[in-house]
Amino acid sequence: MTDTTTPRHYVPAFRGIYEAVDPLALPLLRLTTGLILMPHGCQKLFGWFGGAGFEKFTGFFDKMGWYPPAFWVALVALTELVGGFMLAVGFLTRFASAAIVIFMLNAIWSTSAKGFFWTQGGLEYSLLILVVALVFLTKGGGRYSVDHALGREL
Repeated sequence: MTDTTTPRHYVPAFRGIYEAVDPLALPLLRLTTGLILMPHGCQKLFGWFGGAGFEKFTGFFDKMGWYPPAFWVALVALTELVGGFMLAVGFLTRFASAAIVIFMLNAIWSTSAKGFFWTQGGLEYSLLILVVALVFLTKGGGRYSVDHALGREL
C-alpha cells in the first residue's frame, strides 16, 4: 500500500532544492511586493520614475471625486512608499498589510470599470497585490523579518 499522507514530487530529484529554497519563498514574495509598491509612491510624491508628481496626482484625484485630494494622494503615496518598505523588511507586517489591503480594495473599485487586464488599466495588478497583502496579513512577516528579530508576530 502506498503512503498517501506525504505528497510526492513530480521530479523527486529536485526535492533537496525545494527544501533548501522553501524558507526563502515567503520572504522573497514579501520583499518583492514591497519593492514593487515603493516606486509607485515615489511617482506620486516626487514625480520620480516617470510619475506625474504630487500636484498632478492631486488634480487627478480631484477629478475622480476624492476630497480633499491632497490628503488622499498623500495617504495613497505613503501607503505605497512607507507601507511597501515596511512590508519589504517585515516591520509591523500585519499593520502594513492591512493598509495595503484597504488601499487595494479601493484601487480595485476605481479600476474595475476598465476591465480585468492591467494593460487596459484594469484591476488585475491591484487584485494580485491585494491577495499577496492578505497572505502577509494572516501569516505575518515570518522568520526573516524585522518583526521576528524583535520577537513579535511570527
